[in-house]
Amino acid sequence: MGNRFQDKVVVVTGGNSGIGLATAQAFASEGAFVFITGRRQAALDAAVKQIGPRATAVQADMSKLADIDRLYDAVQRQHAHIDVVFANAGGGEFAPLGAITEAHFDGTFGGNVKGTVFTVQKALPLLRDGGSIVLNASTTSVKGTPAFSIYSATKAAVRSFARNWILDLKDRHIRVNAISPGVTETAGLNELFGGGASAEGVKSGLAQMIPLGRVGQPAEIAKVVLFLASDDASYVNGVELFVDGGMAQI
Repeated sequence: MGNRFQDKVVVVTGGNSGIGLATAQAFASEGAFVFITGRRQAALDAAVKQIGPRATAVQADMSKLADIDRLYDAVQRQHAHIDVVFANAGGGEFAPLGAITEAHFDGTFGGNVKGTVFTVQKALPLLRDGGSIVLNASTTSVKGTPAFSIYSATKAAVRSFARNWILDLKDRHIRVNAISPGVTETAGLNELFGGGASAEGVKSGLAQMIPLGRVGQPAEIAKVVLFLASDDASYVNGVELFVDGGMAQI
C-alpha cells in the first residue's frame, strides 16, 4: 500500500458500509486517520473492526445538523484540522411520478442535499487550506431512471455543488470534485432491488447495458475517491468523474 495520506485526517460520511466503508478502508491503508459516520451503531462497530485502529466512528444522521456538529466535535477532540472530506452519506427509494409523497421528497432531499451542504459547510473551520472535498453524486443525474426522479434530482444538485463551491473556496485553494458511480455491488443496492434473486436479476440485466459487462465493486469506486483527494489530482477541480464502466457514456 502507498502512503499518500500518511497522518492525514479524513472524514467519510456513510462510512459503515458499501462505497463509504471501502473508501475508509482505502484511506486508512494509506496512513490516514479516518472518521466515519452511520446511523446504525452495530454496523459502525463492525466497520471500525474492518478498518483498523486508525478509524473512529460517530453515530450520526447527516440530515440532522446537531449530529453533524457532534461529528466535528469528535474530530476536533483528537485533531486540530481536517485534510479530506468525502461527503458520501445518502440514499433513495423508488417512487414514480403520481406516487411521490411529501415524506419521500423531504427524506431524500434531506439526506442527499441538505446533508451534503451542511457536512461540507460545517467542516470548513477545520478543513485545511489546500484540502480536498469529494462529493458522491450518481449517473442517475444524467440518465433517466423510471420511478427514481427525486433521487436523481438530488444527485444533480450534488454535482452542481462542486461547480459552485470551487468558486466560493478558491481563495483557500480547496478543491471540490464529484464522483458519479454507476451500478455498484453494495448491500444498499441489493435492498433497493428487492434482495435475493430479484436483486441478482436486476443487476444481471443492468450489466448487459454496461460496456464493461459487469457491475462495479466498492473498492473500484474508492480508488477514484482517493485519486481525487490526493496530490495526484492537484490540478483537478470541479469535475464529475464517472465510475460506471462506461454506462453513462453511451
